[in-house]
Amino acid sequence: MSNGALPDYVRMAKPNPAENRAPWYKNTAPTYAGIFLWFVFWSQAPTGGGAGAPGGVLGQGIGVALLGLVVAALLCHLLFYVVPGLLGMKTGLPLYVVGTSTYGAQGGFLMPGFLMGVLQFGWLGVNSYFASKAIASFFGDSEVTWKIIAVIWAAAAAFVGLKGIQYVAKVATFLPLIPLGILAIMLGKTMGGIGDFDAEALVTAGTVEGGATSGLSFLGVILLSITFVVGFFATAGAAGVDFGMNNKDAKDVQMGGLVGIALATIVAAGAAILIAAGNFGATGNYSMNPASADFMGGLMGSAGTGKVMALLLAVAAFPPACFSSFIAANSFKTTLPKVNPFISVGIGAGVSVLLAVTGLAGRAGAVFTVIGASFGPVCGAMMVDYLMAGKKWAGPRAGWNMAGWISWAAGFVVGILPLVSSVKIPAAPLTAFIVGAVLYYVLAKAGLESKVLEMTPAEVPAEAPSTES
Repeated sequence: MSNGALPDYVRMAKPNPAENRAPWYKNTAPTYAGIFLWFVFWSQAPTGGGAGAPGGVLGQGIGVALLGLVVAALLCHLLFYVVPGLLGMKTGLPLYVVGTSTYGAQGGFLMPGFLMGVLQFGWLGVNSYFASKAIASFFGDSEVTWKIIAVIWAAAAAFVGLKGIQYVAKVATFLPLIPLGILAIMLGKTMGGIGDFDAEALVTAGTVEGGATSGLSFLGVILLSITFVVGFFATAGAAGVDFGMNNKDAKDVQMGGLVGIALATIVAAGAAILIAAGNFGATGNYSMNPASADFMGGLMGSAGTGKVMALLLAVAAFPPACFSSFIAANSFKTTLPKVNPFISVGIGAGVSVLLAVTGLAGRAGAVFTVIGASFGPVCGAMMVDYLMAGKKWAGPRAGWNMAGWISWAAGFVVGILPLVSSVKIPAAPLTAFIVGAVLYYVLAKAGLESKVLEMTPAEVPAEAPSTES
């Protein structure tokens, strides 16, 4: 394929027709809400992804913790989701096609398409690790048991994601009600202790527990919340293109994000924060993981009940594992069409297993940092590309669009620095987004954008009816 030729995967892409689209409350909102109701997300909310600071996000009190959460949730919606969602809605095309405007018709195969698929196996590893730990607590919690479960879990999710995701999607409509119900029960149990919560006492207890010297400042709490939430959400934000292509208009895109992303984040993570605060206020016990069997067992007054609740949370986590595998499989089928998907997905699932059984996937904060560093600059560059094109899809660009690639590389380096060095980058995923956005604008103005490839009238996607946005 020459740099000036329109590749087949772009030329043959068919926009999702208007008759196949549905209101926001039937697709975008419930799907995104299910992501945030995944216990691996909200269980990490009180600690901010296990960052290690005594008191986590509660170090400055409940009000500051919730403020940081609201700021992070709105940033996810406004910066990381809205533009990809509008691009999907206006073109009706999937991410790997829409991404050719920012990264080029050849480069678009790798970014964001292939990268999205690779990172999904990271998510599968995280899911397998935490789900197997939760299930193993029901069967004695031995190391051998949870590792065997992790292998089976990853393999089963990869298989279903490759072959039968349509059946899982039907079950997934109801399974998110399990974590929602468990959060409601725990919140009811701990509400009485919220009034007695003392942030200073929590930090002191955490200092004794973890050996760290002090809690976070006001700004530190806000930045930790942004780092944690945005890092978790970054890939799902870019995937807003695929969600948006199922929306009817711009209002659906906005409402799907406000309810499914912003509100769901605040409800799920906010409940977990209040539960941790209320539990400490009532008992004085420094326990910051509301989804652990021990925490839930202590709250319910029965270790057995805690184990059952952990098992139920793990069961509810299976559809997200399958969806991750499904996205990865679709990515690999597109970018590696000559490779048997059983082989490519099987290799990916093997990597997921290694991440799980070695415990690397258990470092949620580190995983979120990698995700944010990878897709923060993608979302930033896509936003600038969209705005510079007049709030529309510019169309596929020739070859490798260097404005996109250079901005991504710089943003990724900035975003990953806190994980691989002692350099402190405030709210690294957000900073990576800003670097990607600013650099794309500068490089585009400097003439480093490759030319837009011409499309015939039949190839140009008809823009869906929309309100101005």
